[in-house]
Parts: sequence; C-alpha cells; structure tokens
Amino acid sequence: MLRPVNMERAVRYGELMRPTAPEVTAFSQSSPSALLITGTVGAGKTSVAEVVGDRLNEAEISNAVIDLDWLRRTWPSPQGDPFNVAMTLRNLRSVAGNYLDSGTERLVLAGVVENAAQRERFREALNVPMVVCRLLVDLPVIHARLASRRENAETALRWHLNRAGELDAILDAARVEDFCVNAGAASLPEVAAEVIRLVGWRNTPLSEVLSK
Repeated sequence: MLRPVNMERAVRYGELMRPTAPEVTAFSQSSPSALLITGTVGAGKTSVAEVVGDRLNEAEISNAVIDLDWLRRTWPSPQGDPFNVAMTLRNLRSVAGNYLDSGTERLVLAGVVENAAQRERFREALNVPMVVCRLLVDLPVIHARLASRRENAETALRWHLNRAGELDAILDAARVEDFCVNAGAASLPEVAAEVIRLVGWRNTPLSEVLSK
C-alpha cells in the first residue's frame, strides 16, 4: 500500500498533487506523448520508468523507455555544461524521433530536469506533448540506497550523497513537475501504478492490467 508523502512535503507541494491539471489531461488524451520521470539521485527514476514500460507492454501499447543518463554519457563535459545537457538533447532528438517514426505511442523518460527552461528544451526536443512526474523520497532513504549501491566506491559514494541533497533542494525550488509520487516505501509496481493513475492512463487498456 502506498504511504503518503511526509506532511512537511505535502504542505510545500499542495496543489502539485493534481492529476486533473490541464497538462496531464491533454497528455492522457494525446498519442504520441511523453512522460518524463524525474527526481534526485537514487529516487528510482530509471527503475520506475522500466516498470511503467512493462505495464505498457502488457497492455499492448507501443512504447519506448529512454534513460537520459545514457544519452549524456560522454567525457569530458563542455565548459559551462557539467551534466552534458546539450548532448543529451541532441541525442534525444534523434532517438525519440526514430521511435516516433516507427509508430511508438508513448515515450517514458527517466532523468533530471532542474528548471523550467530545461523542461521546455526537453519538450521541444521530443516535439510531442510531455508531462513531468517527480518521485519524492526522503533523504535518509536516498542515502541508504546509495550506500548499498556504492559500498566499495568511497569517492563516488561521497559525491552522490552530496549531490542527492543538493539536487533535492534544486528540485524543491524549481517545481517543474506536474505531479509528485511518493517513492520512498512502496514497491516499484505500486509506484509505477500510481504514476500511471495520476498521469491519466487508467482510461486506456492499462486499467485492465493494473486491476489484475
């Protein structure tokens, strides 16, 4: 069973828990369209995106899951762009375009969107309606997840622990998401089901899959 977002965050986000927002309604009625799942380091973006893709497969809805981290995986980063956003967008245009040209109806992306301008750049690169879901996870849970993943890489763990708090604060301030989902204690299938429900996909054949 999904647990509620902690009360401090519920107060801060308030109206962001709004599955009937115009953007979400338009998205649920549009095909093709894109869902971008964001959150801080260790929030489970890629894992949830993969399960959402699995549910789309089960409902026989054509889809593609894109991990934005792989589209930016290059070194060195250009000056002024430490996370290779420009390269991510350049690759995304090509990859998403190929999927859409082949008839893909739903694009499910996992990655970080730090501000409104960046969100718009991603939407333009996709050239289809897009909504953003943020996964909320309390930092102690994030830290425990990261420690279990990187127990033998002290330098990398230290960087990710610092970045998790930094990025969480950036996302709190930016509020680029259309809705939030608590991803701290629930299972991956439960979180994915909540994402699908809030984005409005339960009116599609997915409702039969989710009710099983």
